[in-house]
Amino acid sequence: MTSMDRRRFLMTAAALAAWSSCGSGSSRGLRRGERIDVLLRNGTVLDGDGGPGHITDVALVGDRIAGIGAYDVADAHLVVDVGGLCVAPGFVDVHTHSDASILRFPGAESRVRQGVTTEITGNCGSSAAPRKAGDDEDATDAGEAALQSRWTGVASYAEAWKAAKPALNHAMLVGHGSVRRAVMGNVDRAATEAELAAMERILQEALADGAIGMSTGLEYVPGIYAPAEEIERLARVVQRHGGLYASHMRSEEDHLLRAVDEILDLGRKTGVKVQVSHLKSCGRANWPLLGEAIGRIERARSEGVDVMADAYPYTAYSTTLTILLEPWSREGGNEAIVARLGDQATRARMHAELTPHVARDPGGFELIVIASVKDKQHEPCVGRSLEEIGAVWSCDAAEACLRLLESSGGEVSFIGHGIADDGVDRVLAHPLVMVGSDGRSMAPVGRQIERPHPRSYGTFPRALAVYCRERGLFDLPTAIRKMTSMPADRAGLRDRGRVAVGAFADLVVFDASAIRDEATWQEPQRYPTGIRHVLVNGAFVVRDGEGTKARPGRWLAHGKG
Repeated sequence: MTSMDRRRFLMTAAALAAWSSCGSGSSRGLRRGERIDVLLRNGTVLDGDGGPGHITDVALVGDRIAGIGAYDVADAHLVVDVGGLCVAPGFVDVHTHSDASILRFPGAESRVRQGVTTEITGNCGSSAAPRKAGDDEDATDAGEAALQSRWTGVASYAEAWKAAKPALNHAMLVGHGSVRRAVMGNVDRAATEAELAAMERILQEALADGAIGMSTGLEYVPGIYAPAEEIERLARVVQRHGGLYASHMRSEEDHLLRAVDEILDLGRKTGVKVQVSHLKSCGRANWPLLGEAIGRIERARSEGVDVMADAYPYTAYSTTLTILLEPWSREGGNEAIVARLGDQATRARMHAELTPHVARDPGGFELIVIASVKDKQHEPCVGRSLEEIGAVWSCDAAEACLRLLESSGGEVSFIGHGIADDGVDRVLAHPLVMVGSDGRSMAPVGRQIERPHPRSYGTFPRALAVYCRERGLFDLPTAIRKMTSMPADRAGLRDRGRVAVGAFADLVVFDASAIRDEATWQEPQRYPTGIRHVLVNGAFVVRDGEGTKARPGRWLAHGKG
């Protein structure tokens, strides 16, 4: 950011702060002399709806915002001077994978320290529930597998979540892949009528128990085997419940446009609200497809399809290494993959298919960096590319990939550096796109072996620092709207995502000129700077830049606050 750009940003912020929509010294929502629990004084309030900031006080009583205006400090139990800082709604992360990890890390340090007060899980077709007893296919390690034994359905998962008392609020989508696996396993075939009916019943029960909608992961097992007709039938159930359908589409590479057409056609046919998860185009050869993908979404929206999208502010994605294998070789899940690798002829076929796949996405083995492995002997591979690992092992990169999968039981994650920088700009700036991390709850504790994507710690500060303040893709009120009221409304969360009288007191207080993500590819588990306070339901989870260990989060069922 040049000195002139920085000066312009600060001058704009000052001009916004000087404007007050509350009139001269007026207040609303509280009677004179009424006791205030927390009074945030003299902050520049950003309402979450995209309106300009204004200097005023925000008065909290219990878990709600009771008033916005000018108040007597004598009426407040706790007064916190936030002059020179922004007061915004807590960030609503519309796309996360904290399904089981939130129970391992209920303090949600990676989330609340970046200003997130509500997260939505169950994305990419995989949710904590429903699940069959003994099914730990989605567990990242033995700890998560043990946690998953506590529940089978949404209702029992909700009880386990409440018992853990997490620090932030939680709403969930039910994963189509989890539903399909519960009914028919990881098989590559169309469902029978009886199986479709069973999936409908499970989905209906999940929605009745509070799930806010359904997600698909159509590049993953078992969603990759489901025909469009199956998804459409289940989407009609979601539509009848007024829920959201979010999709990790069938392709983010060379078949991107076909995948976009599929989700838009589903929206046209069913009338369900559709969300394109982490919109992007992966692989250099596929980057030119992004403009047409966005154009098709715009045209569908103008024709009445209720479609929006989310994205994260990074040029790399992260997922499981098995996604590089062709669909036939993934049938049956990780155990079946390992078994196939033990057959010489089958392994040779899998090896031959890897190189052309990686050429399409992300564009080369040097762009695939290992983030985690299950097999401890291969921990030195974490942070290295497949090309580097192959050189150390005196084999080609494709063989290195297969060896890692075999030794870790298919449980290897990686970071793929395959997204264009200007593509990230184009997507994030779009008015139909909100910010979602695609990360999860964690904390920098214990022995640090995993090298996860930095998005789990830095998404929202990075969007504000790099894409708002430095690149100027959008102004500050618009940036806040993309992180608050837009995702809250999309998820159907009542009284969240806004600084308004009567809304829940989920708030983040930050320095607009200093906020910055500190998590990097090399050191991804670092907290951001510039965030002073974070409140969830009126309680401080971050105070003066430090975690408080308070855990006031709530389970948010469909249509409820």
